Amino acid sequence: MFAAPINLCVNPLLAATHQANGSSRVRARPNTKTQMEISGLDSNGRQFKNPDEMWQEEVGDSQKKHDWYSNGVGYWQGVEASVEGVLGGYGHVNEPDICTSEAFLSTLLARFFPDAGRNQHLVALDCGSGIGRVTKNLLIRYFNEVDLLEPVSHFLEAARENLSPENMMVSGDHKAVNFYCIPLQEFTPDAGRYDVIWIQWCIGHLADDDFVSFFERAKAGLKPGGFFVLKENLARSGFVLDNEDKSLTRSHVYFKELFNRCGLHIYEMKDQKGFPDELFPVRMYALTTEIPKRVGTSRPKRKSNRPAVIK
Repeated sequence: MFAAPINLCVNPLLAATHQANGSSRVRARPNTKTQMEISGLDSNGRQFKNPDEMWQEEVGDSQKKHDWYSNGVGYWQGVEASVEGVLGGYGHVNEPDICTSEAFLSTLLARFFPDAGRNQHLVALDCGSGIGRVTKNLLIRYFNEVDLLEPVSHFLEAARENLSPENMMVSGDHKAVNFYCIPLQEFTPDAGRYDVIWIQWCIGHLADDDFVSFFERAKAGLKPGGFFVLKENLARSGFVLDNEDKSLTRSHVYFKELFNRCGLHIYEMKDQKGFPDELFPVRMYALTTEIPKRVGTSRPKRKSNRPAVIK
């Protein structure tokens, strides 16, 4: 979703009806193997041979692409600016979501920065920030400055309120700084500003070409040694198009192909645990612009029955 809220979209075909106040980007997944073995399908059950066929129909000319993005934002403009709203009625997944994300983030910070960055001034960008849920519950505790990027204006206004100093329980050295009401496909970050760019439950709104161009621009926004975290729903195979909110759930293989086009490397992956079974799996990717180096410096152990070479 272009910088949509943290939505967990429930796919109407696939198992659950959308909540009265909007679908969630925690999506329910198809419940038969047959559906997931095909190359792709939409929420009405239509099958596509490949992504190109689907994208040609959805964004094949300038008017179609304009409609794709305006309809996506328009969908979320009708959703209540609350945790329950942006999570599509699955507000109870907030806690396991944050807990798993924090474990992943803290491990990465310890590997990328001396003393896990505690003695550095760290800056993060929260893409698809919605009402500031991830920033308030996670990012602002680890980063001195957090910028929020969100195209739905009433979500961003709620984020301003939620992250105002009187509503926060962190020191004055940790604060939300900039609130950008801009969609992902139009955003260009300041060069070298961010240690971490966090992208959760929003990249599914981008067509493949805009996915690649976004990351190309965003790479310039990272400081040397910075990295991306992408947290997103995962199709078992192929892809699933949601016709209502105009977003795409991609498979791991699909994501890997796009990462390659972006010149990004998977440093680490972690699957989300503790979500209801009817939802799509969710995976976190730590992505770097350089080929990851092996973590740790210990030498490989020799087998006990194999003599060492004397030097």
